[in-house]
Amino acid sequence: MSFAMIAPGGLNATTDHGKRRATGQNAVLRRPAFLSPLAALLLPTLALADPVQIAGPAGPLEAERVAVPGAAHALVIIPGSGPTDRDGNSPGLGMGSDTLRLLAEGLAAGGIASLRIDKRGFYGSEGAIADPNDVTIAAYAEDARAWVAEAATLAPCVWLAGHSEGGLVALAAAQEPPEALCGLILLAAPGRPLGRIMMEQVEANPANAPILEEMRGLIEGLEAGQTRDPAAVSAPLQALFTAGQQRYMMDLFAQEPAALATGWDGPALIVQGDRDIQISTGDADLLAEAMPQAGRLPLPGGTHLLKEDVPGQPYATYLDPSLPLHPALVPGIVAFLDGVE
Repeated sequence: MSFAMIAPGGLNATTDHGKRRATGQNAVLRRPAFLSPLAALLLPTLALADPVQIAGPAGPLEAERVAVPGAAHALVIIPGSGPTDRDGNSPGLGMGSDTLRLLAEGLAAGGIASLRIDKRGFYGSEGAIADPNDVTIAAYAEDARAWVAEAATLAPCVWLAGHSEGGLVALAAAQEPPEALCGLILLAAPGRPLGRIMMEQVEANPANAPILEEMRGLIEGLEAGQTRDPAAVSAPLQALFTAGQQRYMMDLFAQEPAALATGWDGPALIVQGDRDIQISTGDADLLAEAMPQAGRLPLPGGTHLLKEDVPGQPYATYLDPSLPLHPALVPGIVAFLDGVE
């Protein structure tokens, strides 16, 4: 399932959860091939980005590593739902924000290292699993914990930073926290079961009125652990409710983000924009109630892509990678991390 898949284009913009498309990955700062060892010594604060791999279930998992010399903190940045890559883009859906790449760049400038991961079955991690639909939140959480161990080579204090559905993965991973895990950064993360949020997204678009009842029945069935023959699903919904998608959503809809949040009593930061058309400020409130120790970072005018809303263009931040991150985002995260004892 992909939140962004529903919100910007309605149900005509659907895709299979397992759709994979080759795409180049943008580096934050790569060491030039001609840089001599002496020159490297003269640039001690240069943030270096390069792909790194760890073992996955059937093949390697891959991430983009941004090393910052002397960093005290490193973030494992987990992308959102569907075929979203390490930069925060969904090339197969025609959507590109570069949100996660921009985040890594900004954090590096603030002295914070990072790993931006590709989920198992996608992009650099395509070979980690034969069928990218054959996944669960628990499996994604297992991968996230493995990335924490890798990120510990970049800094002594590692944070799981999950965007959208990635926030749910971070919460699940924190139920069995790795030794190096210092805390969670939840970026526009859900506070309610995702079936409920998905239905709200569909109801918000008047053009979806003809399929609302069928959609509601499909979601309620999956919440109850019941799948439906894809051939019996109407044409507008078939791409969203393939057999593989239904398997994944059945597990996804069973997750209770707020309940998982109560299982983490360590440091946390909840980041939420008030112009987010996919995750509401109410979701952030639920997470805060479950984690009273958590800090809050509001993004006034912020969208789901952690950028400022463009008046009259509700989907601009989904489609225009040249738009910068919300001005409060990176400074707020850096200040939060600087204040952690």
